[in-house]
Amino acid sequence: MARSEAARTALLDAAEHLFAEAGIAQVSDRKVAEAAGNTNHSAVHYYFGGREGLLRALIIRHAVELEEPRRRMFERSDSVLDDVRSLVVPFMDALARLPRPSWRARFLSQAIHDPVTATLMRESAESAPTATLIARSAVSRLSHLHPGVVAGRASLITRIVATACAEVEARAERDGQDPRWHSVGDFLSDAIAGMMLAPISQAGSTNPLTEAPALSVP
Repeated sequence: MARSEAARTALLDAAEHLFAEAGIAQVSDRKVAEAAGNTNHSAVHYYFGGREGLLRALIIRHAVELEEPRRRMFERSDSVLDDVRSLVVPFMDALARLPRPSWRARFLSQAIHDPVTATLMRESAESAPTATLIARSAVSRLSHLHPGVVAGRASLITRIVATACAEVEARAERDGQDPRWHSVGDFLSDAIAGMMLAPISQAGSTNPLTEAPALSVP
């Protein structure tokens, strides 16, 4: 690995760790550089053009890693459950490959609740087009349900997956145990598909939540 690429990777890894533990807004660019072992305290600006570039690089690194596995799974999908698994399982596989302890799930949980980073995640969707295709497929299979209800349920999915995985990751570090990501993926996929396919009661015939983006996961 070239020295510049190694420095970029070290900064990304350090930022992911620090953001996961302390929160994105609470960590300075200088602290990221120091944690990465970089003596240039302006390293984030030098390699990424600033904080926004660093966050975008973190998001794209994660999304690109999932793109091909999602595409392969989606090619064999013929149900809502298969679509959901095409989104969730590659995410679990990626988490399972990370060194222990890992901070990816906790960073992503922080990211979806940080206004700037959440916006960057939406803007970076073009770097992972398969996730959008899968989302549209899942929604199309739910055409028998009120579209507002589908949108409301879909709005919960990113938060469900991100929050659940962050909790599993934190518990695994605290207890020194295997996170069992593949079992987590099976559980979440079944639960999400069940929620999406559930019949609508009269009281739930409209979406009481704010308008939400299409089905997705971190």
